[in-house]
Amino acid sequence: MRPTERAGTAARAAVVCGLGAWLPPTVVTNDDLARRLDTSDEWIRTRTGIRARHVASPGMPTSHLAAEAGARALESAGVHDVDMVVLATTTPDRPCPATAPVVATRLGLTGRPAFDVSAVCTGFLYALATGAGMITSGAVETVLVVGAEVYSTILDPADRSSSVIFGDGAGAVVLRAGHRSEDGAVGRSELGSDGSLADLITVRAGGSEQRSSGAPALPADRYFSMWGKEVFAHAITRMAEATRAALAGAGWHAADLDRLIGHQANVRILHALGEYLDIPRERLVIHLDQVGNTAAASIPLALAHAQSTGELAPGARVALTAFGGGATWGATTLTWPALKTV
Repeated sequence: MRPTERAGTAARAAVVCGLGAWLPPTVVTNDDLARRLDTSDEWIRTRTGIRARHVASPGMPTSHLAAEAGARALESAGVHDVDMVVLATTTPDRPCPATAPVVATRLGLTGRPAFDVSAVCTGFLYALATGAGMITSGAVETVLVVGAEVYSTILDPADRSSSVIFGDGAGAVVLRAGHRSEDGAVGRSELGSDGSLADLITVRAGGSEQRSSGAPALPADRYFSMWGKEVFAHAITRMAEATRAALAGAGWHAADLDRLIGHQANVRILHALGEYLDIPRERLVIHLDQVGNTAAASIPLALAHAQSTGELAPGARVALTAFGGGATWGATTLTWPALKTV
């Protein structure tokens, strides 16, 4: 028994028992973007693999999307209540307070502990690890974990490099206490960060760093920015390392995987990651062509898509991995459970 494991909790695990997703109804295609930017459908598809993305309507904040996905996850799990809500987002409704309490109240969960996790595109895996840790410690029995983003609110509409990549959306899972041998049990989470890479993916203005400087924010600093080439290299390396470690923790090899669900940032990153890990392309879940990069919502949206299409069948061995701002990265594993599709 590990020193951190109390007697009676050694085999306790957080088990995925519900899954939900929600996308804003407005769809923006590559051709739509080409009408106002110096770009084309071919240019976007060949460089990113993205064909379309969903965009939130005016007055539709992150809490709206998160609550919609959360409600569907609760329905999938067949429950109306949970002990805790954890929301991963880069685009909270306000800088203060956190958005999770608003989501909890929208879902009729006022009084339950609720908080945000900020790890950009790795956010869902950080939130999942947090929720799972609360369950395995015995602190709670059930947790709603949500990843939700309205990236359209932080993008420079004139910036071709970012406007073509990101979309809005939300996905969620419900975790319950169970046993490590069950399908759906979340495996060991491998997480990491490197603050020296903070400038790779950032919104410079609006925080204490910029405000305390005494200088007004430059217009460009109010928007999201990313060093694409540098992110590409770091993302592949870090996701591959984290995935290998998560597989080792599960006692699996890459050849044992039925599906690898990487953060849906760029199809070339996903293909390169598969090659690094020697995983055939047909085992990669690709959903970004329809929704773009949805940051913290990316992995749960891909899970919901794969379940709805039949790509994820009960008993499938799955690895989840992501790289995001911070920089942050992570991976975990699970055997896919039988879930109600909502």
